[in-house]
Amino acid sequence: MPSSSFIQDRKPCPGPLKRREFLRIGLSGFASLPLATLLQLRARAAGTAGQPKTAVILVWLRGGASHLETYDPKPEAPSEFRGIFGTVPTNVPGTHLCELLPRHAKMADKFTLLRSMSHTGGGHPAGSLQMLTGDPDPQDKEKPVFPDWMTVANYLRADRSRSLPNYVGVNPVIRYDNFTIAGSAYVNPSFGPFMVTGDPNDPHFEVPNVGLSDPSQAGRIRDRLKLRQRLDLIDRAVDQSGTMSAIDQFEAQALSLLTSPAARDAFDLSREPDSIRDRYGRHQWGQQCLMARRLVEAGVEIITTTFDGPLCGRVANWDDHAVNHHVFDALQFRLPYFDQAVTALIEDVYSRGLDKRVLVVVTGEFGRTPRIERVASSGGGVASGAAGTVQPGRDHWPRAFSQLWAGGGIQTGGVIGATDRRGEDVVERICNPGDFLATLYRHLGIDAPQISIPDFSGRPNLILPRGEPIPELFRLG
Repeated sequence: MPSSSFIQDRKPCPGPLKRREFLRIGLSGFASLPLATLLQLRARAAGTAGQPKTAVILVWLRGGASHLETYDPKPEAPSEFRGIFGTVPTNVPGTHLCELLPRHAKMADKFTLLRSMSHTGGGHPAGSLQMLTGDPDPQDKEKPVFPDWMTVANYLRADRSRSLPNYVGVNPVIRYDNFTIAGSAYVNPSFGPFMVTGDPNDPHFEVPNVGLSDPSQAGRIRDRLKLRQRLDLIDRAVDQSGTMSAIDQFEAQALSLLTSPAARDAFDLSREPDSIRDRYGRHQWGQQCLMARRLVEAGVEIITTTFDGPLCGRVANWDDHAVNHHVFDALQFRLPYFDQAVTALIEDVYSRGLDKRVLVVVTGEFGRTPRIERVASSGGGVASGAAGTVQPGRDHWPRAFSQLWAGGGIQTGGVIGATDRRGEDVVERICNPGDFLATLYRHLGIDAPQISIPDFSGRPNLILPRGEPIPELFRLG
């Protein structure tokens, strides 16, 4: 991590660049990559090379999961709040979970539940931006005005000499409908995620532009690179905007990914035994989590994976309004997949000795209304009655929701905070998005209160102006 509190050596970009587009540019034009740029990237990375290889895996529940049907059940609440499911005791005395999470219940000693997260972002974009960027604004925005924590961490810790990118999104956290909920803002966009899309459980799935099956192809690409270095007439040193630097860095990463057997192997799930793949679940979420574990073992430090799509039900997310889903049918449909994938990841992190350096966090942008609504469905499908069918649902609820924390050397087997008997408000140990982000930065060895990044105008902005690491997570027994 740089020693200065005001990071100036990495230029911000004056506007958004489409990462996938530039990666394609890099793959089609390696020859334009100047040797000086590549050497500069390696020199720049030298400052972070000696840091511990900590890592964070963020499992993002797009749309917001009901805390009452997952990690904070309220069996004693009135019927219009508590829902239809019972609870199950865990292997931690006194801690109960929703009965739809039996695998979680058997290994509750390996994670800690935070039941007291709260913020003011009632819409999906605002809630996501508060959680991912620390933006305190309760209003929705089309795109972030502050960089997300993943990009910031990558900016501060990236080692461009490595064959793998340091920030990978496996079904990345990027958008909610037409809103961009995570992004680089005024940080150079080359520090955004390497994006893996598609279903890793599909037998035809592959990560494009990673690894070459024929080693001779790598040699030919490098020969082209040397030739073009002599023909390169563009002096990137005079570029003040950072745009050319971003292109060069995309090209460097593209070349490294394309020519690295280690990179190809890290993304190759076929190298896992069938028993391991079965344990995670032969479905999209399970195989996303398995890929995340493989990537942290290969040295990637920042991984996000979004749980959405067909496994959620008709509208492909956790936004369980009655117009979208029959909330209880939806949770009964999706939670077995969720239960299997998350517990397999946590179990693997511990069994492979990764639990001190790899932190796993499960959260969405908010919870769901404790009071159950009943309105007409907007359309039939998985977990939703035919259009016009009156069915139960839960709306947005940022006032109180839950998170799961595991690994990272934290204190496990406990519960932090509490909500009232109906799950409406935090009554013990309230936490906010700043605390969430401060805890992630602390694990990654980033002294957030001391670090600023210049915005487009050159004015320094603290990467985290408010928030403290959650101390209960770090009180080791």
